[in-house]
Amino acid sequence: MDLFGVTRTELRTIVNEGLKGGGWCDLYFEQTVYNDLLLRDSQVASGGFHLDYGCGIRVLNGEKTGYAYSESTDFASLMDAARAATAVAGKPGSFKTGSAAPKAVPPYGMELDWDGADKKELASWLASVEAAIRAREPRTSKVIALMSWSVSHIMMYNSLDELTFDSRPLGSVTVTAIFSQAGSTEQRNVSRSFRCGREMLSDELKETLAAEAVAGLDDSFAARRPKGGKMPVVMAAGASGILLHEAMGHAFEADFNRKGQSIFSDRMGKRICKRGINILDDATVPGNRGSLAYDDEGVPGQKTYMVQDGVLTSYLHDRISAGWYGVPPTGNGRRESFRYNPIPRMRATYMESGTDGTLQDLIASVQKGIYVDKFANGEVKIGEGDFTFYVNRGYLIENGRITMPVKDINIIGNGPKALADIEAVADDLIIDNGTWTCGKEQSVAVSCGIPSVLIKNLTVGGE
Repeated sequence: MDLFGVTRTELRTIVNEGLKGGGWCDLYFEQTVYNDLLLRDSQVASGGFHLDYGCGIRVLNGEKTGYAYSESTDFASLMDAARAATAVAGKPGSFKTGSAAPKAVPPYGMELDWDGADKKELASWLASVEAAIRAREPRTSKVIALMSWSVSHIMMYNSLDELTFDSRPLGSVTVTAIFSQAGSTEQRNVSRSFRCGREMLSDELKETLAAEAVAGLDDSFAARRPKGGKMPVVMAAGASGILLHEAMGHAFEADFNRKGQSIFSDRMGKRICKRGINILDDATVPGNRGSLAYDDEGVPGQKTYMVQDGVLTSYLHDRISAGWYGVPPTGNGRRESFRYNPIPRMRATYMESGTDGTLQDLIASVQKGIYVDKFANGEVKIGEGDFTFYVNRGYLIENGRITMPVKDINIIGNGPKALADIEAVADDLIIDNGTWTCGKEQSVAVSCGIPSVLIKNLTVGGE
């Protein structure tokens, strides 16, 4: 409260003003300090600093939401914002929400505070990443690397008299490397992001980024576009989880289901995939980019199973959808900043390991298909669940063996059908620690993961 210059009495007064327009009022205070350093043309020659500070005030009256924010947190400005939100919401009404939130234990911390960082040392570490890539691969023609770090101090208060506070660190490194051979070029994008301090900037991370940037480069230069058609697809563990996030995870968000826009709106309690498949959204993974001590409505971060043993068991709820369905909120109310209203969003979304053997076992079971190692961006229609994803790296599977490297292909399908068509799940779950950002109306940090899975029938867009 000292950081934002308010007292408990003032918080209650502001909330009471908001309750003149609805049955619920909450306050979201934020101070975020963001920094970055950019390496280009073998020099760390630019950097940025940004400070964001303010408070968002929300008033809920049935299906109507009043929202206003102030970039000043003095009492008069906050009262003005509360009156504005009240005017939008209308007049006193009712709103059902979950019970009071218990105290949460943050799944992150900072051994080495970002505030104490020597910028020259950070720049030197970033330059060493380029050096490590060039040392491994003489075909390197260009490296662009971005290091960013932020710490957000969040305080939330609501009309249940719940007061929560959270300090959220986030450090990220993103590297784009371009390689040239005989007039052809290949581009690799690798990244890591964690909720921790500058202890993440280790020699081990530097070498991991360099190794991942150059891995399989010969295959990438040799890759060709295969013939397309419908066929089995084996998806590699880790970053393939982006398909789980985009093509399935969004359809589990409760606002889409509450409004009847999701293909899963009438599937609660029903089997949607084979037995043994468990899909969850988790805010408790230590140091993970998607983890949160509290969501942006003051609900403790938690582990939420959406699918258990193949059956749909929960949507991802904010307080609004939880009240509508008559269930406890799941801690999925998230917002980009204090300027935005919270909505149901994912955190770390992944599928648990299965019992169908190893990746090699999955590949060995396929006579003709595709093994997909790296996805790029795709497009998804939430209502229908139809998706298209571009494949950065993959291989043909012929007679149970990996053969020709392939590129320039799309994977096309339908999320619910692809989920139902999963034939095998390996025992090798990887939660990817890349710089994943979800852009559903607002941008928030997320992560994803998946074990190796075999989907029996997807459309591969090739020749």
